[in-house]
Amino acid sequence: MTTTADDITIEVLRGALSDVPGRDWLADAEAAVRKEPAAVGRLFPAAGRHTGREELPGVPGWTADAAARAVLLATLLGTPGGTGEVAELYRYGDSREKLAILHACSILPDAPDEPVLPLLRDALRTNDTRLVAAALGPVADRLDDDTWRQGVLKCVFMGVPLTAVHALRDRADDALADMLAALAEERAAAGRDFPPDADALLTELRRRGPVSS
Repeated sequence: MTTTADDITIEVLRGALSDVPGRDWLADAEAAVRKEPAAVGRLFPAAGRHTGREELPGVPGWTADAAARAVLLATLLGTPGGTGEVAELYRYGDSREKLAILHACSILPDAPDEPVLPLLRDALRTNDTRLVAAALGPVADRLDDDTWRQGVLKCVFMGVPLTAVHALRDRADDALADMLAALAEERAAAGRDFPPDADALLTELRRRGPVSS
């Protein structure tokens, strides 16, 4: 049975990882992180070598290495002082490691804002479409409205499908409509196309009238 995206938790990932070749390595890695949080610095990058990078059966959108890293991150955040290691993991991680952290934060609602918000802002400053999309997943609920709107606009600039934006129509407001309208006019003046999904959103926002922010 396939788990829906909304039902994915750390325990669901742990269960799915019970069938991967690196399950024993992961159990040992968790124990090492509980004993010494700084050990995560060498274990986090190694996850792919031990668990593989294949799609995790029954868990849409998750690979084995991303799931293992999410489990390690959850373990890390459960240790005293573990939050201090998160920024370093992200800073020195490759794109797969950064993506794993961003996706993990979406299913770790109790993770403190202190390590999470700087990572989201950093992801939204990059030109990596995967990181931008991940930062606008469910974890984007943590972003203030202005930063969130800028993130949506960046998706339009970069060609990231707006389906990547969590709760887009619930959160879209007059300010976002104004920003989209200005961008549409700018593109038209430059002879450039405006993405169909952005145009559809703008049309919908105009049709439904004033939106409370």
